[in-house]
Amino acid sequence: MIRLSRSGALIAGALFLALCSPASAQERIDLQVLATTDLHMYLEDYDYYADKPDAGVGLVRVTPLIRAARAANPNTLLLDNGDLIQGTPMGDWVVRERGVGKDKPAHPAMATMNLLGYDAAVLGNHEFNFGLDVLHNIYGGAKFPVLAGNVFKVDGDKDPANDPTLYPAYVIQERSLVDDKGAKHKVKVGILGLLTPQIMIWDKDKLEGRVTTRDIIDMANAYVPRMKKEGADVIIVLSHSGLSFFPREGGEENISNALTEVAGVDAVITGHSHRVFPGKDYEGLPKADLVKGTVNGKPLVMAGSYGSHLGMINLKLEKKGAGWQVVDGTAVAKPIQERQDGRMVVAEPDAEVGAVLAPSHQGTLDYVRRPVGTVTARIHSYFSYLGDSAGVELVAEAQRAYVARALAGTEHAGLPILSAAAPFKSGGRPGVAFYTDIPSGSVAIRNVADLYLYPNQLAVVKLTGAQVRDWLEMSTRALSVIDPTKKEPQPLVNTRVPAYSFDIIDGVTYSIDLTQPERFDREGKLVNDKARRIKDLMFEGKPIDDQKFFLVVTNNYRASGGGSVPGLDGSTLVYQSPDTVQSAIIDYIRSKGVVEPSTDRSFRFAPLPADVRLYFDSSPLAQELLAEQPALTYEGPAPDGFARYRVDPVKIAGGAS
Repeated sequence: MIRLSRSGALIAGALFLALCSPASAQERIDLQVLATTDLHMYLEDYDYYADKPDAGVGLVRVTPLIRAARAANPNTLLLDNGDLIQGTPMGDWVVRERGVGKDKPAHPAMATMNLLGYDAAVLGNHEFNFGLDVLHNIYGGAKFPVLAGNVFKVDGDKDPANDPTLYPAYVIQERSLVDDKGAKHKVKVGILGLLTPQIMIWDKDKLEGRVTTRDIIDMANAYVPRMKKEGADVIIVLSHSGLSFFPREGGEENISNALTEVAGVDAVITGHSHRVFPGKDYEGLPKADLVKGTVNGKPLVMAGSYGSHLGMINLKLEKKGAGWQVVDGTAVAKPIQERQDGRMVVAEPDAEVGAVLAPSHQGTLDYVRRPVGTVTARIHSYFSYLGDSAGVELVAEAQRAYVARALAGTEHAGLPILSAAAPFKSGGRPGVAFYTDIPSGSVAIRNVADLYLYPNQLAVVKLTGAQVRDWLEMSTRALSVIDPTKKEPQPLVNTRVPAYSFDIIDGVTYSIDLTQPERFDREGKLVNDKARRIKDLMFEGKPIDDQKFFLVVTNNYRASGGGSVPGLDGSTLVYQSPDTVQSAIIDYIRSKGVVEPSTDRSFRFAPLPADVRLYFDSSPLAQELLAEQPALTYEGPAPDGFARYRVDPVKIAGGAS
């Protein structure tokens, strides 16, 4: 019989426990993935429209969260999920004023991301707004992989199967990661980048014939097995696409949650919708765990917009044979300002990032402060859903004046010109600060940018009167369907539809019957041929002729099919300007010198029963302007900082004042 000493017995026992314990108990890694999304050039904590600091936005304030997270866990990746280079006036200034390219300083977004050591980024749809050449010039300065796995170059050989991607689809990075015992291990992390295929609609004029797009899920199913075959232990998808409550059909704009069903995908970073996941925005999302931050058991994060949040995913890896396997994961979206113990805690701006951005920040300030003219009255968007606003009217007038000059002497010169514009900044999901408010007096470029946010180009479509009617029907989806028999208060505005979809067409007059159901669904498909929300559509005081042709001024996004308006798919386009709508507004104000803001009451509401209870949420600042809207009465605070106003169902039929 062999006897063991006490020490020998302890060693043997330890060996026995080690052999009986799973390897994962000895070799476990926590991998942290940080993500920004939809920064839209909010690099500084500054509101260039109001010309004042804003502590609620900016990569400069996200940076302290990034640094703290890295300090807590050295096993960290930092990724960007797109919609980076377009948004604030800084984005316009750097492209249109300073310029981009090899002979220019680095784009401020690239300089900042290079400083912070981003590991990869995917393109978003707004990256294409300035065209491919500008996109390439900007991202040519990136010191990190740039991905776009479902955007393909058109190589001209008529065989799309061999078209190369515009940017690489994925990257596999071998990382040296530290386990919970302090030992280092080589782990191969695959990062796949995909984006909404609708760029071919929204920027058709810049992309058609040069690139094509394919379905997000189809491409993920194609790439992920390839990435696994190439040795990826972990696969993270950067998806510039939102989340959907509906079953997949194919080709969707928002479908990121379906990526969690793709075998081999370990985590998903999503965006595009400017919302937060996990969070209340997605209560009821199928197979979502809002506590753990997962969908189908896989971590998924959407980090708001403008630098409001930092996405944080934690993946637990265990040794599996010769490689590593994700066994669990969680996700959170950490805000840059949050209430803790009864007080608001705000991340401080990072000095190093601020120093990198300083020249571009000053250049942008000089740019947006340039005067262009004078307005004799305040222009605001607090009541834009209740009738024409002076801001929308100004945009429509500037568009029409530009096109009248541009088309003079052409075959289209004799056609009547209508002009479509929307109240882009009208509160809603972007928040209580998201309104246009331009004081009377001197107007600068920043005010024009506040009025018209996007770098869209002017476009003109040729439509029949019937198509104009359908356009307006689609636009009314931004307003709720009101049940006249319901006793409970009902909202006037359908916040599920963004304000930029609420086109008001100047040059015709019409009324909107809120009790009628929607004629079209969100994809522009006819769902109720009996529904007619648009009533009394008139041109020059007479019922519009459904067969008569009109020129309607809009922007390249809408003319190419953005917003899924029936009849607008690019085929009705007759003119597209090289100039932006912003530049047309600036030229219009300069030509006038002094502008007297006004409205012509393009639309009114059809009468409603007097006992219908309606409410309208707007800015608390609207209280001082209630004299403009006799149909409104202040009721009190509303969620998320808004103010609630009671709408008189009889007076609302009188139209805007």
